[in-house]
Amino acid sequence: MIRFALLGAGRIGQMHAANIAGHERCNLSWIYDVHTPSSEALCTKTGAKVARDPGEIFDDAQVDAVFVASSTPTHADFIVRSVESGKAVLCEKPIDLDIAKVEECSKKISGAKTLIQIGFNRRFDPGHGQVVEAVRNGEIGDLEQVIISSRDPEPPPKAYYLAAGGMLRDMTIHDFDLARFALGEEVTQVSAFTSNLFDKVAQEIGEIDSAMILMKTASGKLCHINNSRHATYGYDQRLEAHGSLGMLRSENRQPTNVERFNANGSHWRDACEFFFIERYRQAYLQQLEVFMDTLEQGKASSVSFEDGRRALILANAAYRSVETGQAVTVNYENPLEEL
Repeated sequence: MIRFALLGAGRIGQMHAANIAGHERCNLSWIYDVHTPSSEALCTKTGAKVARDPGEIFDDAQVDAVFVASSTPTHADFIVRSVESGKAVLCEKPIDLDIAKVEECSKKISGAKTLIQIGFNRRFDPGHGQVVEAVRNGEIGDLEQVIISSRDPEPPPKAYYLAAGGMLRDMTIHDFDLARFALGEEVTQVSAFTSNLFDKVAQEIGEIDSAMILMKTASGKLCHINNSRHATYGYDQRLEAHGSLGMLRSENRQPTNVERFNANGSHWRDACEFFFIERYRQAYLQQLEVFMDTLEQGKASSVSFEDGRRALILANAAYRSVETGQAVTVNYENPLEEL
């Protein structure tokens, strides 16, 4: 039985709490949130204890693992504190919005044997995962192109925009990681274009609502990511891989697979699942399962701190491309030189 503590009792923290509390292989021991009534309410639902200070969690020798689902600026510090207290950590993305803080965190945990897994849950989506596995097995021959479509159902509120750190570091960072996962090799060049096409709130604060990113690996493989902050038909999430012997595609999910035929048309279905919690429900559960397997078996992390670091480096490279109007060569070794 793996004993978890949860940091963060917001929307995604509540989902993770339910997943942990409902799993037969683990126990939710503690919950901490800076807003104590939120953690108290979640503890009432799950039977966990309320931590008035995160120190209670890190001081508890009975806690095996910490799930970090708190606000982004706290992630790096909680990763360090988890490692220092000898507790495995599963941390929501991103590690931080500031690459300098990520580099500092990397130095502090260097050499540690503690399990660190970053919450890039799309790797664990059954459809996306099957596409990548088939690519690895040579089902479509030599991989040539990857296409990722990721569109939210609607724009976020102003407060979210102001705290998110920019669309490419907040939303697209999932796609940067998925691109690296699907390509199977590192991206070396990034070219990005962004726009504000429809969201007045984003326009007011100088934010974007649409993006297209082109990326290239050293061997010449190409990847195209397209993002939008709205899609009238629901949460649009698709992955396509094209190779010398064929093509693979992971499609959207609908609440049902019923097809309707009437005077308005044929073969039309339900709208896509509304948003990330619904669409990636299985991915979140599988992410937790893999984390526990990795911890119990003493294996290397399947989504490491370095994966989180490199996804942020790609996001920063995309921003530099937007600013300069040129393709950018990615610097993984010394990203601070690009600031």
